[in-house]
Amino acid sequence: MCRWLAYTGEPVFLDELICKPDHSLVAQSLCANEAKTPTNGDGFGIGWYGERAEPGLYREVLPAWNDPNLASLAHQLRAGLFFAHVRASTGTSSSRPNCHPFAKGQWLFMHNGQIGGYLELRRRLEALIPDPLYDHREGTTDSEILFLLLFANGLEQDPLGALSRTLAQVTGVMTAAGVTAPLRFTSALTDGRSIYALRYASDARPPSLYWRTGDPAGAWGGAGSAVSIVSEPLEQPDTWQALPANQVLVVGPDRSVSFEALEFLQTAAE
Repeated sequence: MCRWLAYTGEPVFLDELICKPDHSLVAQSLCANEAKTPTNGDGFGIGWYGERAEPGLYREVLPAWNDPNLASLAHQLRAGLFFAHVRASTGTSSSRPNCHPFAKGQWLFMHNGQIGGYLELRRRLEALIPDPLYDHREGTTDSEILFLLLFANGLEQDPLGALSRTLAQVTGVMTAAGVTAPLRFTSALTDGRSIYALRYASDARPPSLYWRTGDPAGAWGGAGSAVSIVSEPLEQPDTWQALPANQVLVVGPDRSVSFEALEFLQTAAE
């Protein structure tokens, strides 16, 4: 399982969350507390929004704890919205195209989990990607397939509907193939303005996800507002709230927080 974080708020240097906290994302890459495997050393990535609508992206196959370029970039880059991810592979190779976040246009996506039986289903799942979108397929992961299927299912017009339709579509393929391994989908999406974070699993073991509001580590002296979303708390565990399973945390452009239940999740519960 992977570990990730998402942040939106007053611009801060990326290292305030990625490197500096006691249980920072870099520390989690070496020793996570709530992951299936404690080490997440199969690459990392950061995606951030600056002066342009499209995000910047830096991905590398080295472990996050062993790449001085990450520490240097995070120390210099300041952003008001960014994603960061450390990867633990679930069967595909360690390569830059397989590292998260994934980007297309103004959108970023990252994922912690897996499609059960993915290696058996890969060809069928890839066939669901329309040809114009398939040209954007660079790697071999199930996560990238999920990202492209979100676009095929109307992400740009209806993010919540696209999440619901994509989960239903993938679940249908798994069911038709008789796959009993779970679909686990704890993910974050952003268009550079809003963030959609979903914690979901088809079994009773969704990957962990937490959130909180407020100034990260005194980075700007307490002014303004911010929302941080993480796989596990960076420090001060009592200040973080666990996101319940099968919910979407939506952070608006004004950093307002709301919770949504996907149509797919409501239907599956009936």
